[in-house]
Amino acid sequence: MKARKMGLLLAAGIVAVTAVTGCSGNAKNSSANSGKNQTESADGTVDIEVWGTNIGYKPVTKGSKLYEFYKEKLGVGVINPYVEWNGGTNYLNQLNLKIAANEMPDLFIPQQGIEDNLAKNGAIADLTDLLPKYAPNVWSAIPEDIWNVVKANDPTGQGRIYYIPNIVEYGRYASMIRQDWLDKLGLSMPKTQDEYVKVLEAFRDKDPNGNGQKDEIPTGGREQARWMDHLFAMYGVAMFEGYPDWDIYDGQLTYSAVTPNMKASLEFIAKLYKEGLIDKESLLNTKDKWEGKIQSDRVGNYFHWVEQGNLVFENLYKSTGVKAQYSVLPLPEVPGYKGFYTMKKIANPQWLVKNNKDQDKLMATLKLLNNIYDKNNWKDLYLGVEGMHYEMKDGKAIKLPDDKSTQENQILNPVNNVSTLDMTIDLFNSTASEENKWEIDQVTRNMQEAQKYAKAIAGAGLPANIYDGFPDINNRTLYAEYATKIIIGEYPISKFDEFVDKWNKSGGEEVTKRAREWYEKVNK
Repeated sequence: MKARKMGLLLAAGIVAVTAVTGCSGNAKNSSANSGKNQTESADGTVDIEVWGTNIGYKPVTKGSKLYEFYKEKLGVGVINPYVEWNGGTNYLNQLNLKIAANEMPDLFIPQQGIEDNLAKNGAIADLTDLLPKYAPNVWSAIPEDIWNVVKANDPTGQGRIYYIPNIVEYGRYASMIRQDWLDKLGLSMPKTQDEYVKVLEAFRDKDPNGNGQKDEIPTGGREQARWMDHLFAMYGVAMFEGYPDWDIYDGQLTYSAVTPNMKASLEFIAKLYKEGLIDKESLLNTKDKWEGKIQSDRVGNYFHWVEQGNLVFENLYKSTGVKAQYSVLPLPEVPGYKGFYTMKKIANPQWLVKNNKDQDKLMATLKLLNNIYDKNNWKDLYLGVEGMHYEMKDGKAIKLPDDKSTQENQILNPVNNVSTLDMTIDLFNSTASEENKWEIDQVTRNMQEAQKYAKAIAGAGLPANIYDGFPDINNRTLYAEYATKIIIGEYPISKFDEFVDKWNKSGGEEVTKRAREWYEKVNK
């Protein structure tokens, strides 16, 4: 990560922000920052650069329709350049390059714990006093107990706030199975692991999509054994989007990757791989490749955000003409294990604010945050631009079908900041058209069903600084190597014990000690 090292060295030179006095978000920029990154509209609106998730939509550029919408609704100009997401990998690489060039975005979503070094080096703003004064909507939207966790995670050890957390108050993940395939084959919803395997065998052998090619993929996932959490979850493995996580095992906070639960799940997945019951390319699939298989009517069972199912259903229908029917797969029962899908009420840090020497930019960023978290703006932010993201029908605002070729990226969608089940379902139902009601009905039903299998894990909110000095553990390097080789049969399952021993000796013991100390601290 050469770029990251360069960026952190540059970040260390960023001067701490001076004391904020009552500057207006629409005041002209100070002369202290007259460089090329300074932008201001003729009407005095301050523009800020915002980076975050974009899975293929058009960028938000100065003067574009979404730019004008955000400026009118939020009082700030928002520039959101296109940065390929690719599961966060490409995004992080590009973000590191921006930091290395001393061109950090004004507001951005971090990845893989980079916020710790940025905070230590003074590159991001200390929000402790700024939020209550200049972004009270953010301050009040997040419960005090969660702010306390954020303070406990301060890498400087001073109990300060350096990031705004992403709050999700419900389980948003589950395994989705083709209900129409089950119905066509006369199969009941599987409840046990043995029944589940029989369903996968039927998906493999009996041509449920009816194209005569037997090209169906029973289930699968993506590179580094990601996005196949459902195959680990039945064994009680804390897993978050394919990343092993921390939960209570044998009465102590423990990294799930080194538990007997993980060993059992890898042994099971290796059998599925050997028998052709998971995609043979699972460990090679990029995000686009895996989603392409799902949306081409080939995959019987996949794992993802339940609330994004409508995008899958819609694109599958566009490409094949099939109105696929999905249900939540109940976690298959495995004797001796209690399965669950990982829920993290305190998810990853959502926003970092650049420690901006330009006070107008800093104040504009805080103004933007305050208005994003204003509940009165949430429906409008969800709807987006009329004619691009929604249309009016009989006096009702209706979301338009997903179209990456014409729609600008809704980087400030409120669902991504503070999410509740009722709010999200209400937004979906209140903006659904008659044409896409079949999708939204599935999504909302499955969102409610998914709550039966969600469990909040003990390690939610664990700070990235527990991995300081051990980047390979933070990056899951050893885990990914052993998990991949065990699944494809290159390693026997007995090699798992070797992995655990290496993990502990290469820093795992120290990381575990830090994690348990943190857990005791926040649960006093």
